[in-house]
Amino acid sequence: MGSDMYRQQILDHYRNPRNHGELDDPTFSHEGFNPSCGDEIEFDVELAADGETVEDVAFHGDGCAISQASASLLSQELPGMTLDEIDDLDRDDVLELLGVEVTPMRIKCAVLAEKVVQDGADIYRGEKELEATSTEDDA
Repeated sequence: MGSDMYRQQILDHYRNPRNHGELDDPTFSHEGFNPSCGDEIEFDVELAADGETVEDVAFHGDGCAISQASASLLSQELPGMTLDEIDDLDRDDVLELLGVEVTPMRIKCAVLAEKVVQDGADIYRGEKELEATSTEDDA
């Protein structure tokens, strides 16, 4: 019964994504893609006046149910988080949000949103130069 509930949650977030769209004046935006599945996601992040805390977030993109539900679920978690807390996110955090076992082939779909937001934060802080995030090199 439990996994059926999570499957329904994934479908709900896929069909009715939360925080879907674009922000008018984001602090930073970053996009990424998963070539193995064709997923594409762009996150807009607005930071509070402290320059460290997420105040608002929006995303848009196209892809499979796992990638889009993961982005929707993550978008609900980000407000109130600091950039350091975003850095600390890992694959297990995203899989916990999804609540279902994800096959090895779908891990890249599940973690795309996390990686896009983390890379966007690194670019914003001047720690990375990257045009777009790709899951191509991830295991």
